Amino acid sequence: MTQFAKKLRGILEKAGKLDGPTGEALLAEALSQKRPFTEVLVKKGVATEHELVALIARAANIPPIDLSRLTVNKEVLESVPEDVAREYCIFPVDKIGSIITVAVANPFDVLKLDDIRIITGCQLRLVVSTAEEIEKIRGKGYQKESESVDGILGSFDDADVELKETDTEEEGTDLSAISDEDSPIVKLVNKMILDACNTGASDIHIEPFEKKVIVRYRKDGSMAEVMTLPKRMQNNITSRIKIMSKLDIAEKRKPQDGKFQMKIGNKAIDFRVSILPVVWGEKTVFRVLDSSNLALDIKSLGFEPKAMEDYLWACAQPYGMILVTGPTGSGKSTTLYSAVKHIAAPDINLVTVEDPVEYQLEGINQVPVNVKAGLTFGAALRSILRQDPDVVLLGEIRDQETLEIAVKAALTGHQVLSTLHTNDAPSTITRMVDMGMDPFMVASSTLVICAQRLARKLCTNCKKRTELPKDALLRLGFTEAEVEQPMELYEPVGCPRCNHGYKGRFALLETMRMTEPIKRMVVERAHIADVKTQALKEGMLTLRRCGLLNAARGKTSLQEIEASTMAD
Repeated sequence: MTQFAKKLRGILEKAGKLDGPTGEALLAEALSQKRPFTEVLVKKGVATEHELVALIARAANIPPIDLSRLTVNKEVLESVPEDVAREYCIFPVDKIGSIITVAVANPFDVLKLDDIRIITGCQLRLVVSTAEEIEKIRGKGYQKESESVDGILGSFDDADVELKETDTEEEGTDLSAISDEDSPIVKLVNKMILDACNTGASDIHIEPFEKKVIVRYRKDGSMAEVMTLPKRMQNNITSRIKIMSKLDIAEKRKPQDGKFQMKIGNKAIDFRVSILPVVWGEKTVFRVLDSSNLALDIKSLGFEPKAMEDYLWACAQPYGMILVTGPTGSGKSTTLYSAVKHIAAPDINLVTVEDPVEYQLEGINQVPVNVKAGLTFGAALRSILRQDPDVVLLGEIRDQETLEIAVKAALTGHQVLSTLHTNDAPSTITRMVDMGMDPFMVASSTLVICAQRLARKLCTNCKKRTELPKDALLRLGFTEAEVEQPMELYEPVGCPRCNHGYKGRFALLETMRMTEPIKRMVVERAHIADVKTQALKEGMLTLRRCGLLNAARGKTSLQEIEASTMAD
């Protein structure tokens, strides 16, 4: 990887896409996290997958290929064993006589290509793709019929895998029937997980109904049905997941939460599991926690300059409270983790309290909440404050007790980072007062309040240029001056490489710094609308405003911004 990464860094520098110090830093990050250099480059916005493939192809004088449009030929796959394709990161595309067309991510490794020629006994015709695209199509292409959904369902036998529950809880349940890795149920659950990870899904939903079980994935924020299973498989699937998560398989009346880890490729991925009793059985939801997707560099989050300035200013303060608000799944944890990574230093005692600990950060003391054992947010925070902390990250402020301790900690020389569930930054003040906090304490302790949402990015492969009349743009929230300027407005189309015209998501951040005028208004219990008006005068960008600015740059669509943010 290192030689190819260095070669690619040189290609990008020559093309003006990268400077020396940045390239060195990104290469070091890829090596430390054991991630493909191309993946890091795409995530950091240095270049798109399409641009990388084009640059590599031009440098190697080899044509590029879009593997997402390829129809896999099973006969061609037989020419290259799966273990060879995996080890050398290649995929056989076509074969004519003794010449195989092979997609490669690194066309510069002559020794590797010679090995492939010897193993296959054929001449090679090379085409270029990325390692990520090759890995995706290899997982689908070499999938055996017995490992496909139809193959698994065909091999399912009620008598072979039905769990035999005993009459008494003490005797437990016979797990031997589904502990075998060759079991259809084990294969099916593993396939769900593997497919979800390969397609970039953030959540897996297994939903029981009267006559069937539906499996849906959440990808880029939207749900999509991926398979329908027979009702008779429901209990076995749920039991298998409970075993993986170390939950009680005999308990079907209460909600249960658990977690497990699986190694997929070269990455260890954590899964958070929630099981909830519903009318027709138990609904199961997996949250996929892939730490390789965690952008810990605060400056790579892509916030607007004003929001980034406010956030970095707050992180630089010696004490006070930083709050990030928004609904579940809006990226609050990622934003807070980036602040923790930015603040962390050998001379700082930094402790987190989380429920649960989603990502393990090296060199950070992380405390998992355990309500059954009496370790609540409030209890953990009280104990942490006796351990001489400089910075404390609270996963969430859920009650008055936790809020009071957090505010007092922020007032007595500690920096506190936490989250709340509110719709925007100004309404957070009302929420804190409603929870029993004195307005003076709120104003004195808080540095900055952030509201966050995730919006979908347009697919660069298929997005289509569009135009809107000026009056429509004005109604959406653009200013008179902006509508007079040229805009890069696009709309989603949809192609094999994306999800209905979108691929990936990015964060919108609204920041309200607690300036002296705003503090005064809070203490005087001014109406929240007046506080928002003052914040806007001071330059606050609302979520809708951040979204419009990104739509005008062609990063997302106006439809997406209307769907994900409220009008000002």
